[in-house]
Amino acid sequence: MLRSHPFESSWGQRSKAMNAIILEAATSVQNTSITDWIKNGKKVVGYTCSFVPVEIFHAGGILPVRMRGIDTSSLEIGDTYFGPFICTFPKCILQLVGRGYYSFLDGAVITPGCDSMRRLDECWRKAGDDHKGIVPSFFFHYGVPHKVTSYSLKWFTDETQRLIAAVNDHFKVNITDDTLSGAIREYNEGRRLLLTLEEFRKKNGVKISGTDTFAAAVAGTTLPRNRYNALLKEEITELENRKDVMPEKRRLMVVGSVSDDISFIKLIEEAGCVVVAENLCFGVRHEMNEVDENGDPVSALARRYLSRSICPRMFGGYKERLSIIKEKIEKAGVDGVILQNVRFCDLHGSENGLFERDLEASGVPCLRLEREYGPMVERERIKMRLDAFWERIS
Repeated sequence: MLRSHPFESSWGQRSKAMNAIILEAATSVQNTSITDWIKNGKKVVGYTCSFVPVEIFHAGGILPVRMRGIDTSSLEIGDTYFGPFICTFPKCILQLVGRGYYSFLDGAVITPGCDSMRRLDECWRKAGDDHKGIVPSFFFHYGVPHKVTSYSLKWFTDETQRLIAAVNDHFKVNITDDTLSGAIREYNEGRRLLLTLEEFRKKNGVKISGTDTFAAAVAGTTLPRNRYNALLKEEITELENRKDVMPEKRRLMVVGSVSDDISFIKLIEEAGCVVVAENLCFGVRHEMNEVDENGDPVSALARRYLSRSICPRMFGGYKERLSIIKEKIEKAGVDGVILQNVRFCDLHGSENGLFERDLEASGVPCLRLEREYGPMVERERIKMRLDAFWERIS
């Protein structure tokens, strides 16, 4: 039996159906939508990074589910294969894999999002020698370049075509330009809807909390896209008709390392603020840009997924990332920024230092916060740091 995180949402005043579906998807490894999908004889593939073009699987009638480490209560398996001085996100994923939480997967796609995530490929394979049956029959390493150039785009396009060919061959499906184009349109619609939902927390009269917005974004990485789009439309309609707004509070932005734990955002908001913007891998950030719906769909997917320099794994994109954050700060009227990173995350840890320097210089108060990934978070220590930050902002 999978254990969901205890979490109470402020969505109680709105659609109870959406409340249940979104929260279950955002706070559990396997949800009812995945179970129903499998009962209907359909396949599920897990993936580890937002650089994977999920439209490919959707076009083949396969459900793409982004892998997470929530529900982890210990790390004896993760520690065995990874060692102590490494980010806890891939270690938590490996722990759940070893304990059978991801036994429902028919395949997995690993990417070199960072060196720790790259090592998940070899550690998962090695753990499979000792924990039989945990390596799915479809196990694909999807390479992603670290620079945006003409030759890296060509290489990434070829890599994307290699992934499509492997999916077609293994799952006996036929992913065509037409099915890819249809999947692109459906995912683009979801991106537009999520960005529309985000607008309701940016305005002076905030109608939706940062916790709820983040839950909606995380749920999109695991729900079938047509169902997800329908839920977002329903929520947007209800928000448009709402007259009441949230009480005025400090307006914060959260930036940094991978985070899919809804309770982390909730912890921040419980301290007396509202998260009106974020720049997190599982959040709205990964849905910012649409895929071009004209021309060759494979080339369009490669351009969209590689040309975004929103992650510090991409060389030469710091100014672009800083500009994105500054634009969100201005539009959302942010009072302060929390720059958080998972311990041993060199990419975000280093870049957060640059963000702090440049944002503070422009008059934006920042709090740098090093922590463990999601379920390993140290609540009381973080609450103490937040209290001190509130005093500074006041």
